[in-house]
Amino acid sequence: MQANNNFQEWAKFHQSRMEAVLDRVLPSPEVMPQRLHQAMRYAALGGGKRIRPLLAFAAGEITGAPVERVEAVAAAVEMIHVYSLVHDDLPCMDDDALRRGKPTCHVQFDEATALLVGDSLQSLAFQLMAERTLTHSPSLQLEMIRLLALATGSRGMAGGQAIDLDSVGKTLTQTELEFMHIHKTGALIRASVMLGAHCGQGVDSDLLDAINHYAKCIGLAFQVVDDILDVESSTATLGKTAGKDADSNKPTYVSTLGLGAARQLAEELHQNALSALIDLGDRGRRLVQLADFILRRHS
Repeated sequence: MQANNNFQEWAKFHQSRMEAVLDRVLPSPEVMPQRLHQAMRYAALGGGKRIRPLLAFAAGEITGAPVERVEAVAAAVEMIHVYSLVHDDLPCMDDDALRRGKPTCHVQFDEATALLVGDSLQSLAFQLMAERTLTHSPSLQLEMIRLLALATGSRGMAGGQAIDLDSVGKTLTQTELEFMHIHKTGALIRASVMLGAHCGQGVDSDLLDAINHYAKCIGLAFQVVDDILDVESSTATLGKTAGKDADSNKPTYVSTLGLGAARQLAEELHQNALSALIDLGDRGRRLVQLADFILRRHS
């Protein structure tokens, strides 16, 4: 992988790489059914910070993973993420009209097409994981597919979304919020890190424990920062509707803890994530830089 000490250049390089990979693996807009394939590409290309792929690439660097292997798992987790955004924006979910600075998929196309876009992106993610050689061990590759499935389903992201929808208008404790977001947001972030690491060699239990703890902390920190940005940032900056959580009467870290305490919690989670990487030394610098980026981001 590219050796570059400048984080911004490293991130831009891999964001561009991810755009190219997604462009290759997504069906051509000229292939039938054309409208569905056009909508899949509309949702997945040309936007987003690609944080989950960046986490996979950073973890892959720690274990010396071949870049073509990490490309496959990074594309898979990004397609799962995009599918979740397309479904979350539907009128039956969060009912939003703006995502990544452009009309949401169901607004640009229609609700039925958006539903099928999410279904198709999820299927394509697992197809990619099954078709490509991701690691030296077939049994480990099956475990990687299981890990992504677990992070995606009712005991991961989908389950977290179900809890989120059921929590509208309710007051949750911090523990209840953490349980929801460990699943809704944290599960796929953790999977991104673990899958990237598994693409390489020499992944012992101590390393897995360290990066797993990092991923759990940074996954929660990501959500806390997201809740803060929903209050403090504008729609233009976020690329999605600002203040949506408050308008929808959803419990958030800000509504539960207050803005100051939410900021403090994000910083504590950030520090805990960094502490998990101490023994990795310079090998973990990209994960450290990504943790800093997640904490300090403005959108």
